[in-house]
Amino acid sequence: MKIKDRLAIYFTLASTLMLLIVLSATYFVFSKFMESDFFDRLSDRTRVTANLYLEADEISTDALRRNRNQYLDKLNGEFIRIYDAQNNPVFIDDNSSTWDSQMIEKIRQQGKVRFKNGSSQVVGIFYRDNQGDFVIIASAVDQSTFYRLEKLKTVMFFIFMIIFVVLLLSARKIAAHILKPLGIFIEEVKQIKSNNLDFRVQEGTNKDEINLLAANFNKLMEHLEQAFVLQKTFIANASHELRTPVTSMMIGAEIALSRERSVEDYQKALNSILEDAEKMNGIITGLLGLAQADVEYASANLEDVSLTAMMLTIQEEWSRRAHAAELILKFDAKHQQDLTVSANPTLLKIAFNNIIANGFKFSDDKAVRCSLNDESEGFIIRISDAGPGIAEADRPFIFEPFYSAAIKQEKHGTGMGLFMAKKIISLFKGTLVLEDSGSHGSTFKICFPRL
Repeated sequence: MKIKDRLAIYFTLASTLMLLIVLSATYFVFSKFMESDFFDRLSDRTRVTANLYLEADEISTDALRRNRNQYLDKLNGEFIRIYDAQNNPVFIDDNSSTWDSQMIEKIRQQGKVRFKNGSSQVVGIFYRDNQGDFVIIASAVDQSTFYRLEKLKTVMFFIFMIIFVVLLLSARKIAAHILKPLGIFIEEVKQIKSNNLDFRVQEGTNKDEINLLAANFNKLMEHLEQAFVLQKTFIANASHELRTPVTSMMIGAEIALSRERSVEDYQKALNSILEDAEKMNGIITGLLGLAQADVEYASANLEDVSLTAMMLTIQEEWSRRAHAAELILKFDAKHQQDLTVSANPTLLKIAFNNIIANGFKFSDDKAVRCSLNDESEGFIIRISDAGPGIAEADRPFIFEPFYSAAIKQEKHGTGMGLFMAKKIISLFKGTLVLEDSGSHGSTFKICFPRL
């Protein structure tokens, strides 16, 4: 059963249950009101009977009966009895219905009694007169109320059925309207194939569960798109990038073995093979590192990372490397203890090291400067080198995998460092951009939002 049908049924059941309670309460209150009203009518009968039979002493019994029948309509199943102090019926010569002495004494004690006797309602009063003390009891069947209640039940039944049908139809319509964004979401999800993973579903403007579902689905698609891009990039480029050094190694080895050569020639051939092997090792390392970054991000728990402490650790590690130039740090002293981001420290260190390593490589191991500041847009890290800068034609492609200006400058780059750095930083809601520094080195700006 579809969600909209279940919602319509649940809403209808809840609404009709409340309606049933209201109708039942209305019926109960109305029946009690009619019952009380009929008791009041019987009470009036007892007082009228007392005035006719006990107060009018000069009028004969037959005349009283004629006046009573003339001016008072007889109720359905009506019985009126007057009992004297000895509990004997008087004035009315009809013994078809009598009350026992226990009930008569109860009326004397309480003054007035109301109760139901089967389908009849009974009212008894104690009346003092100059002729003595009397008990007057009147009973009758409220047939008109029974008729009204039956009509009311019929009307309520038809009203209940009509409202039930209207509620069911309107609930289906309302549920369909509310779940319309979900239907749109489902139809858009059906359009996603392996060749259009960049497609994103509409998130809408309502801050509801469907909007939250769409937003989280888009985040999932972004992660899947990155994984598929990596896979396609690996298939499209890795084979070529790996085949080139392997082919070069094979050709160099075949040429070296084609005839007897001098020791110097063999050394040149081996050095060439070693360079190709190092290049291939760099490519493989970059690919494995990128794959490991995906695995670690999927399984790692984020934690608060102090950017100041991490940069000091990186500075210390670079200072211990052989032939490494100086990494100069500059902090915003007022906020250096508060610059904390939510990230995986291992991955974040990989991203920073990739950018710093590029700075040393392109500047021939000249000093790399790193500043850390708290600015209006967030926590800003700038990493600057003293190299020749990045050519205008290369700037749009520097964050693409397997693209490296270092290859053109014979720096033995693999084109994976900046791609991995940008990918990792974006995973932690940060941004990495190249600031315009002309031909006087390169400056990379990293921005993290505040926690």
